[in-house]
Formats: sequence, structure tokens, C-alpha cells
Amino acid sequence: MTQNAKTMKAAVTGAKGLEVREVPRPQPKPNEVLVRVRVADLNRADLSGAAHQPGASAELFIPGLDWAGDVAEVGAEVKGVKVGDKVMCSGGGGYAEYAVSDWGRTLPFPSKSLSYEQAATLPVALMTMHDALMTNGRLKRGETVLIQGASSGVGLMGLQIAKHMGARLVMGSSTNAARRQRLSEFGADLAIDTSQPQWTDEVLKATGGKGVDLVVDQVSGKLTSQTMLATAILGRIVNVGRLGGTKAEFDFNLHALRRIDYVGVTFRTRSLDEVREISRRMRADLWPLLEAGKLSVPIDRSFPLEQAEQAQAHMRANAHFGKILLKIGD
Repeated sequence: MTQNAKTMKAAVTGAKGLEVREVPRPQPKPNEVLVRVRVADLNRADLSGAAHQPGASAELFIPGLDWAGDVAEVGAEVKGVKVGDKVMCSGGGGYAEYAVSDWGRTLPFPSKSLSYEQAATLPVALMTMHDALMTNGRLKRGETVLIQGASSGVGLMGLQIAKHMGARLVMGSSTNAARRQRLSEFGADLAIDTSQPQWTDEVLKATGGKGVDLVVDQVSGKLTSQTMLATAILGRIVNVGRLGGTKAEFDFNLHALRRIDYVGVTFRTRSLDEVREISRRMRADLWPLLEAGKLSVPIDRSFPLEQAEQAQAHMRANAHFGKILLKIGD
């Protein structure tokens, strides 16, 4: 804890990377909840800086899209949340002793046995993948699903959601052999190596030559046209990530021939009301599964706040499986 009630410790983006220093403690707006952060989660977007988080200041940018902790203060418009509640949140500025989140992005712990570490891994993964699979992907029971980039924490959650929501066949891709072997633990019926030139043949064979009904693509880049080839006529591709690059050749003829519904999504241009609705829909479908302990993401490694730069370096090395965390409070 910091000595001055108006300041806090936070990992701030500086000239030499992330620097832990004293900064002003955020003050919650009427619609916001102030949380004493215990554990923060790392996401790929954290590595991109303030440009990838709406409203973030480049001069004082604190990364961190989701975290777990205890409610310290609530705004006048907040309902259903009180001081002392254990919560898991999404928003921005989680690499700090305190962070604020809109009430619609502040979620109670689904079970008393859930740890701060486990809770911190959930908000972004749950909201991203439920929105991609169920809302934009329009997944129906009995359909087939491919998660591109399935060995990330968000990807592993996507595999589980697809399986629990009734997908007949769930596939996940990873170019790492050790990670591919573990995808079955999280609901994958088939693990695909997209570094192999003929990987699309494996997908087509598994689907009787048809292709998958729904792809949630976290990779994009040069795999885009191959992904369309592996997608069924009238199938859907939901683009949630660009780990393979933001620009590549696009086979417009293939897109038209297969009549694919190609949908791009990001939280960066969504309104507060849209994000609240994403959270509401996710809770309506997935909360019973969370209460029963049926959805989880593995934790790869935890770092103290003072080692935030090393934690991000570990993520950049792309050698992890599951989530990387920052331990901030006891």
C-alpha cells in the first residue's frame, strides 16, 4: 500500500519501457467502481500502448485490460455493487494498486472458492469470446467451429465456450507442438498446425469437405485467404485479432464464391452501452457454467508489479501457455 491516500503505485509506460512509480489515484465517476487491485492480467493489447485503448493518455499510460480485487468506492449511479465486494473487472489501467471500471464491466466472483488469480484471467476472455461466438458468430448447436490462435488464454476460453454452447466439432490452431497437444484439455476435438501448407485439407477432411461453419480468427494476416478456404459456403469468420499482421492479400473471389460473412470486431470503437450489453449477454449464457467451475484459463506465470516489464517481455517471447499475471496486493 502507498502512504499517500491520493497516490498509488502503478506500472507506467516510459522511455525505457514500463516504470513503476507513484501516480495520482483514479477517482471514480458516477457510473464507475474504484477497485483495490490484487491481481492484474496481461493481454496482447497491453503491448501496443495507449493507441489501442480508448481515452488513454500517452503521457500517463497504465496498461491492463482486466483485473480482480476489492471494491474501495462506488459512484452515485452504481447499483448492485458495494464497498468490500470481491470483483473482476475490465477497462483500462489495471497495472496499478487501484483501477476504475464502469459498473457494467464490474462482475462479482461467481463462486466463493474463486481466487483473485483465477478471477483476473476471466473478464476479457469471457466477453471477447462470447461476443465473437454467440453474438457476431451466431453459433448454433451442432455446428463446427475453428479458433485460430487457440493456445492463448482468450483462445482457450473460446474452445470451452464453443463446446459448452453446443458446437458439434471444435478445432483449435497453434503452430507450437507442445501447445497443440494441450488443446484437447480445453475442448478441442482436433488441433491444427497452420504452419503446414496443407492445413486446410485437414479441416476440410474433418468436416466432410464442407469447411467449418464458424471461425473465430485471432491471427489474420497471411492466413486470411487460407482461412476462407477452410470455411463453409455461407460460413462466418469473426476477426477478433491480428497477431499474424494487419495487412495481407485478400482473395475477394474466394470470399464471394463461398459467400462468407466476414465480421470485424474490436472493443476500441464500441460505446459504453454496447460493452454493457456484451457483458449482460455473456452473464446470461455463461454464469451457470462459471458458478459450476466449468470455465477456466490456465495460469502460466505470475510476476510482482515491480517486474511488469519482465512480464511483458515474457509475453512478447510467446513461450507461455495460458495467462500471465501481475500480483499487486496481498
